[in-house]
Amino acid sequence: MKTKLRKTYNLMIRIAIIIVSYGFIYYELFKKRDLNELFGVFEKNWQNDSFFIVLAIVFILIVVNWGLEAKKWQFLVRKVENLSFADSYKAILTGVAVSAFTPNRIGEYFGRIFILRKATRWQGIIVTIVGSISQLMITLICGCLALMIFLPKYIDIEDFFNIDFSWAIYFLSIISVGFFILFYFNISLVSNIIDKYVSKNWVKFKSYVRVLQKYSNKELFKVLSYSFARFLIFNFQFYLLLRILGLQIPILHSLMITSVMYYVLAAIPTIALTELGVRGSVIIFLFEVYYKDTGLYNDEVGLAAFTASSALWLINIIIPALVGTIFVYRLKFFRNNA
Repeated sequence: MKTKLRKTYNLMIRIAIIIVSYGFIYYELFKKRDLNELFGVFEKNWQNDSFFIVLAIVFILIVVNWGLEAKKWQFLVRKVENLSFADSYKAILTGVAVSAFTPNRIGEYFGRIFILRKATRWQGIIVTIVGSISQLMITLICGCLALMIFLPKYIDIEDFFNIDFSWAIYFLSIISVGFFILFYFNISLVSNIIDKYVSKNWVKFKSYVRVLQKYSNKELFKVLSYSFARFLIFNFQFYLLLRILGLQIPILHSLMITSVMYYVLAAIPTIALTELGVRGSVIIFLFEVYYKDTGLYNDEVGLAAFTASSALWLINIIIPALVGTIFVYRLKFFRNNA
């Protein structure tokens, strides 16, 4: 009887996730937003000789991007369960599908961990958090470094504070970067602190958290390298989209702007599918500031930047999310070693 109930509940939750995912995607893309304007920007530029070649590269990089994330998660999760690369990739895409309608993509954790067969759910969540921290750390480090260049060069900070504030930005950025690195490479201390200060009644939870002690600095550095590679791919995709939409911007300047954008987005709580509007507002502001001194900024530049940012979001989130719903049926939400 219990087995039948589990199967029934599993099936009901799978169906609910698929319906909510498709419903949320449909509403955000076709009911809430006018995508015709964005497609119109691409239409104006499709006759360029390299348009389809560059666009094909952008799409190929989707596979590479999520493949790196799958490899990173497979590497992390092997401390608690051996997982094939194919299963890891399916788990990643499932996580993207589930995260589409959850705040700050928290659904990624649940989409992934329910594909695990042996490891406990808590172990899966903790291992996934390590990967998320590594990605966040790269975003914050690159964002801090980009801000050190962007703010003094393109924004008159003195107009806001009436003092030379540049030195404070450099100081705080360096301190922040140092703190992120120190915390990440000493993440095992979290387990030690929990062991020491958390109530003895949480014995099971403490045993799950001890997985943090299993990662050496060399392994953590490898995880960080996967995250950095993904970050570079995001930025390169955005640069390519800018180029085919007619914005001739140096690649290092594009990297600076997108690093600041991801830094800002990391600080703003959003649901993945509502991120499009926030992302668009941030990127338009950054490009307006970037082109302010040259006088080259106009509505077309803003629309091209917004379109590139929106397209990057669409191909890296929506397409994987749609594919990920195919694998939702494999998830097991109820089992004995939860």
